[in-house]
Amino acid sequence: MQDEKVRSSDEEIVRQVLDGNVNAFEFVIQRYRILVMTIVKKHVPQDAVEETAQDVFVRAYRSLPTFKGTGGFSQWLSSIAVRTCHDYWRKAYRSREIPLSALTEKHTQWLEHAISRAPEVTPDATEPQKEAREVLDWALGKLSAGDRMVLELVYLEGLTVQEAAESLGWSKANVKVRSFRAKMKLEKILRRMMEQGGRER
Repeated sequence: MQDEKVRSSDEEIVRQVLDGNVNAFEFVIQRYRILVMTIVKKHVPQDAVEETAQDVFVRAYRSLPTFKGTGGFSQWLSSIAVRTCHDYWRKAYRSREIPLSALTEKHTQWLEHAISRAPEVTPDATEPQKEAREVLDWALGKLSAGDRMVLELVYLEGLTVQEAAESLGWSKANVKVRSFRAKMKLEKILRRMMEQGGRER
Protein backbone atom coordinates (compact mmCIF):
# COMPACT_ATOMS: atom_id res chain seq x y z
CA MET A 1 0.00 0.00 0.00
CA GLN A 2 2.85 2.34 0.88
CA ASP A 3 4.61 1.64 -2.43
CA GLU A 4 1.43 2.54 -4.27
CA LYS A 5 1.28 5.88 -2.51
CA VAL A 6 4.94 6.58 -3.26
CA ARG A 7 4.22 5.94 -6.93
CA SER A 8 1.08 8.08 -6.86
CA SER A 9 1.09 11.19 -8.99
CA ASP A 10 1.46 14.56 -7.33
CA GLU A 11 -2.09 15.42 -8.30
CA GLU A 12 -3.41 12.26 -6.61
CA ILE A 13 -1.51 13.01 -3.41
CA VAL A 14 -2.78 16.60 -3.37
CA ARG A 15 -6.31 15.31 -3.84
CA GLN A 16 -5.86 12.89 -0.92
CA VAL A 17 -4.64 15.67 1.37
CA LEU A 18 -7.50 17.97 0.38
CA ASP A 19 -9.94 15.11 0.99
CA GLY A 20 -8.76 14.92 4.58
CA ASN A 21 -5.85 12.48 4.50
CA VAL A 22 -3.30 14.96 5.86
CA ASN A 23 -0.72 12.19 6.38
CA ALA A 24 -0.42 11.84 2.61
CA PHE A 25 1.48 15.14 2.54
CA GLU A 26 4.42 13.25 4.01
CA PHE A 27 4.97 11.73 0.57
CA VAL A 28 5.26 15.22 -0.88
CA ILE A 29 7.97 16.03 1.66
CA GLN A 30 9.84 12.80 0.91
CA ARG A 31 9.61 13.30 -2.83
CA TYR A 32 10.63 16.97 -2.94
CA ARG A 33 12.87 17.47 0.08
CA ILE A 34 16.05 17.43 -2.02
CA LEU A 35 14.59 19.89 -4.54
CA VAL A 36 13.54 22.32 -1.82
CA MET A 37 16.82 22.02 0.07
CA THR A 38 18.78 22.65 -3.12
CA ILE A 39 16.87 25.86 -3.82
CA VAL A 40 17.01 27.10 -0.25
CA LYS A 41 20.74 26.46 0.11
CA LYS A 42 21.39 28.82 -2.80
CA HIS A 43 19.60 31.73 -1.20
CA VAL A 44 19.88 31.73 2.61
CA PRO A 45 22.72 31.26 5.13
CA GLN A 46 23.59 27.67 6.06
CA ASP A 47 22.25 27.99 9.59
CA ALA A 48 18.84 29.03 8.23
CA VAL A 49 18.45 26.34 5.57
CA GLU A 50 16.62 23.72 7.61
CA GLU A 51 14.09 26.12 9.12
CA THR A 52 13.47 27.85 5.80
CA ALA A 53 12.93 24.51 4.06
CA GLN A 54 10.37 23.60 6.71
CA ASP A 55 8.65 26.93 6.10
CA VAL A 56 8.46 26.07 2.40
CA PHE A 57 6.55 22.85 3.08
CA VAL A 58 4.27 24.54 5.62
CA ARG A 59 3.39 27.18 3.03
CA ALA A 60 2.92 24.56 0.36
CA TYR A 61 0.56 22.59 2.60
CA ARG A 62 -1.52 25.66 3.36
CA SER A 63 -1.56 26.63 -0.32
CA LEU A 64 -2.59 23.23 -1.71
CA PRO A 65 -6.12 24.44 -2.53
CA THR A 66 -4.55 26.92 -4.97
CA PHE A 67 -2.59 24.26 -6.88
CA LYS A 68 -4.12 23.99 -10.35
CA GLY A 69 -1.74 21.49 -11.90
CA THR A 70 -0.51 23.95 -14.52
CA GLY A 71 3.23 23.62 -15.06
CA GLY A 72 3.56 20.70 -12.69
CA PHE A 73 3.84 20.38 -8.93
CA SER A 74 7.63 20.73 -8.81
CA GLN A 75 7.46 24.11 -10.56
CA TRP A 76 4.69 25.25 -8.24
CA LEU A 77 6.67 24.14 -5.19
CA SER A 78 9.88 25.71 -6.52
CA SER A 79 8.12 29.06 -6.78
CA ILE A 80 7.00 28.77 -3.17
CA ALA A 81 10.59 27.96 -2.17
CA VAL A 82 11.97 31.03 -3.95
CA ARG A 83 9.33 33.32 -2.42
CA THR A 84 10.01 31.87 1.03
CA CYS A 85 13.69 32.73 0.61
CA HIS A 86 12.66 36.22 -0.48
CA ASP A 87 10.60 36.59 2.67
CA TYR A 88 13.51 35.30 4.76
CA TRP A 89 15.66 38.22 3.60
CA ARG A 90 12.86 40.73 4.07
CA LYS A 91 12.50 39.60 7.68
CA ALA A 92 16.26 39.40 8.25
CA TYR A 93 16.83 42.92 6.99
CA ARG A 94 14.01 44.33 9.11
CA SER A 95 15.31 42.66 12.27
CA ARG A 96 18.97 43.28 11.39
CA GLU A 97 19.78 39.66 12.16
CA ILE A 98 22.33 39.47 9.34
CA PRO A 99 25.49 41.41 10.25
CA LEU A 100 27.00 43.37 7.37
CA SER A 101 30.58 43.96 8.40
CA ALA A 102 33.17 45.82 6.37
CA LEU A 103 35.23 43.89 3.87
CA THR A 104 38.60 42.55 4.95
CA GLU A 105 41.81 43.54 3.18
CA LYS A 106 41.85 40.15 1.46
CA HIS A 107 38.30 40.70 0.15
CA THR A 108 39.23 44.18 -1.05
CA GLN A 109 42.27 42.86 -2.94
CA TRP A 110 40.13 40.25 -4.65
CA LEU A 111 37.53 42.86 -5.53
CA GLU A 112 40.09 45.26 -6.99
CA HIS A 113 41.47 42.47 -9.17
CA ALA A 114 37.98 41.42 -10.30
CA ILE A 115 36.90 44.94 -11.20
CA SER A 116 40.06 45.66 -13.14
CA ARG A 117 39.52 42.53 -15.23
CA ALA A 118 35.76 42.43 -15.79
CA PRO A 119 33.20 45.24 -16.13
CA GLU A 120 30.45 42.83 -15.09
CA VAL A 121 31.91 42.64 -11.56
CA THR A 122 31.11 38.96 -11.14
CA PRO A 123 33.26 36.27 -9.48
CA ASP A 124 35.69 34.66 -11.90
CA ALA A 125 35.96 30.88 -11.86
CA THR A 126 39.75 31.17 -11.47
CA GLU A 127 39.52 33.27 -8.31
CA PRO A 128 39.33 31.83 -4.78
CA GLN A 129 35.70 30.85 -4.41
CA LYS A 130 35.44 31.66 -0.72
CA GLU A 131 36.55 35.28 -1.11
CA ALA A 132 34.38 35.70 -4.20
CA ARG A 133 31.27 34.44 -2.45
CA GLU A 134 31.89 36.46 0.70
CA VAL A 135 32.35 39.67 -1.27
CA LEU A 136 29.23 38.99 -3.30
CA ASP A 137 27.16 38.08 -0.23
CA TRP A 138 28.28 41.26 1.49
CA ALA A 139 27.30 43.40 -1.50
CA LEU A 140 23.99 41.60 -2.00
CA GLY A 141 23.23 42.31 1.63
CA LYS A 142 23.22 46.02 0.79
CA LEU A 143 20.33 45.54 -1.64
CA SER A 144 16.65 45.10 -0.90
CA ALA A 145 15.32 41.57 -0.56
CA GLY A 146 13.64 41.78 -3.96
CA ASP A 147 16.73 43.11 -5.71
CA ARG A 148 18.84 40.40 -4.10
CA MET A 149 16.55 37.59 -5.21
CA VAL A 150 16.12 38.77 -8.79
CA LEU A 151 19.89 39.16 -9.20
CA GLU A 152 20.56 35.70 -7.82
CA LEU A 153 17.96 34.11 -10.05
CA VAL A 154 18.82 35.91 -13.30
CA TYR A 155 22.57 36.50 -13.09
CA LEU A 156 23.86 33.84 -10.69
CA GLU A 157 21.54 30.94 -11.48
CA GLY A 158 21.00 31.86 -15.11
CA LEU A 159 17.20 31.67 -15.12
CA THR A 160 15.40 33.27 -18.02
CA VAL A 161 13.26 36.33 -17.41
CA GLN A 162 10.18 34.15 -17.81
CA GLU A 163 11.45 31.58 -15.29
CA ALA A 164 12.39 34.24 -12.77
CA ALA A 165 9.02 35.92 -13.19
CA GLU A 166 7.21 32.66 -12.52
CA SER A 167 9.36 31.90 -9.48
CA LEU A 168 8.89 35.33 -7.91
CA GLY A 169 5.30 35.84 -9.00
CA TRP A 170 6.26 39.03 -10.83
CA SER A 171 5.58 40.20 -14.37
CA LYS A 172 8.29 39.74 -16.98
CA ALA A 173 8.55 43.51 -17.35
CA ASN A 174 9.11 43.91 -13.62
CA VAL A 175 11.87 41.27 -13.65
CA LYS A 176 13.62 42.99 -16.56
CA VAL A 177 13.53 46.40 -14.92
CA ARG A 178 14.39 45.20 -11.41
CA SER A 179 17.23 42.95 -12.53
CA PHE A 180 18.83 45.74 -14.60
CA ARG A 181 18.50 48.34 -11.86
CA ALA A 182 19.68 45.92 -9.18
CA LYS A 183 22.75 45.04 -11.24
CA MET A 184 23.61 48.72 -11.55
CA LYS A 185 23.16 49.17 -7.79
CA LEU A 186 25.38 46.19 -7.07
CA GLU A 187 28.17 47.45 -9.30
CA LYS A 188 27.91 50.90 -7.69
CA ILE A 189 28.18 49.40 -4.22
CA LEU A 190 31.25 47.37 -5.13
CA ARG A 191 32.99 50.24 -6.86
CA ARG A 192 32.25 52.61 -3.97
CA MET A 193 33.78 50.12 -1.57
CA MET A 194 36.90 50.01 -3.71
CA GLU A 195 37.15 53.80 -3.69
CA GLN A 196 36.82 53.81 0.10
CA GLY A 197 39.43 51.11 0.55
CA GLY A 198 36.98 48.45 1.68
CA ARG A 199 35.50 50.60 4.44
CA GLU A 200 32.09 52.25 4.65
CA ARG A 201 31.98 55.88 5.74
